[in-house]
Amino acid sequence: MKKILSIALIGGSIFASAQISLAGKANIIFPTGSPTWQNIKGTVNQAIEGEGKNNAGFNVGLSLKVGLPTSFFLMPEVYYTNFKNEFTAANTTFDIKSSRIDVPVLLGYNLFGNLVGVFVGPVASYNLSKEDTFNDFRENARDNFTVGYQFGAQVEISKLILNAKYEGSFSKDSRNFISRVSGEEIRYDNRPNLFMVGVGYKF
Repeated sequence: MKKILSIALIGGSIFASAQISLAGKANIIFPTGSPTWQNIKGTVNQAIEGEGKNNAGFNVGLSLKVGLPTSFFLMPEVYYTNFKNEFTAANTTFDIKSSRIDVPVLLGYNLFGNLVGVFVGPVASYNLSKEDTFNDFRENARDNFTVGYQFGAQVEISKLILNAKYEGSFSKDSRNFISRVSGEEIRYDNRPNLFMVGVGYKF
């Protein structure tokens, strides 16, 4: 019993001394390829010019930053995310719309005090799917839950936060598109990689 109380007291003291901050964040999202500067730059330019098959999206949410021993921190977040990606098959262009709840759990490290933070970790996503139609095809989302990863950096200036991060995938977003006329089925297996840049404000 004494050991349990001692552990509880130590844990409570660590939690009480930890630096905890809550922030609201908003990001612009660009579906992209591998995390190279050339891919990201090309994707952003296409979105700005309104060209290509990918379009800019957005997300908004809350971010909790919990200071850990030394310069590490834990940063669980929750976002509402919305973007779309296009592909063409059977002479039909499909706008793959993604409206989802994202929950990243990121482990980070502070540089230059708290001015710059770098982070990495998994992100769980739940698609708020609906049945869209494209010409004669009806969408049937298969897997509503997918998992990815994120890494990035943020700069904190007083209460203002500037951040950029990249998201890749561990599992695919699987959907079927079924023709209501012929019964033809087109399979979509993808979870686009994303580049995000945005701002936040600490409460």
